[in-house]
Amino acid sequence: MTAVLETTTPPVTRESGRPVPLARLTMIELRKLGDTRAGLWLLIIIGLATLGTSAIMLGWAPDDELTFDGFFAFGLVPSAVLLPVLGILSMTAEWSQRTALTTFTLVPARERVIAAKLLAGVLIAIASTAATFVLAAAANLLGSATGGDGGWDIAGSLIWQGLAVQVIFVLMGLGFGALLLNSPLAIVLFFALPTVWSILGETIKALGTASQWLDINITTTALSEANATGGEWARIGVSAAVWVLLPLVLGVWRVLRREVS
Repeated sequence: MTAVLETTTPPVTRESGRPVPLARLTMIELRKLGDTRAGLWLLIIIGLATLGTSAIMLGWAPDDELTFDGFFAFGLVPSAVLLPVLGILSMTAEWSQRTALTTFTLVPARERVIAAKLLAGVLIAIASTAATFVLAAAANLLGSATGGDGGWDIAGSLIWQGLAVQVIFVLMGLGFGALLLNSPLAIVLFFALPTVWSILGETIKALGTASQWLDINITTTALSEANATGGEWARIGVSAAVWVLLPLVLGVWRVLRREVS
């Protein structure tokens, strides 16, 4: 007597064959920002540093500087400096933690993973700016109660220009991470290269004009003033093309072509 074991493979339905929605991938990338010890502590440090800016102003700033726009502008500084590092860690996570094979097996379309990381970076920049806005309001209330100016006047352009700075630098961090795919190297070069260029632009007269257009640390300072002019936006666009767009394009090309082992 012979027994025959029949095995049937369930058909792949259209539902099971659908790609993972980009919104779900973005939520996963947002969750991953705090999954590692480095990412979690970085988020904690950003939060404490932002709180620290309000404490510094309340403790040592003159009373006439204790205004909502003052708290808001100073509160954006820690996230502008540290959020790009979070972007670097996000973009290099699969390669530094050796999870690229798993990630790109589950989501073979690498461009979708990259898009999710970019969206997560923009969202964390928006969330950070919104949190700073709320903290600035609370600090201004406390400042007015302790004798500060307590003024609430702020140009609407300063709010979205502050957000633009956060987004620009987060995308810059993501670009450096994608281009180098090595967390320590990307972090060092992210801070070192613009700084070196700033020093060269200030010390070498022949580079003075070029520095006004290509030094992203200089061009973005225009966004700290209300209603940036068209010329200032042109310089921001040129510097962002060099320091943000170019690393992103080359980095995406490298991620799409790199072999996973």
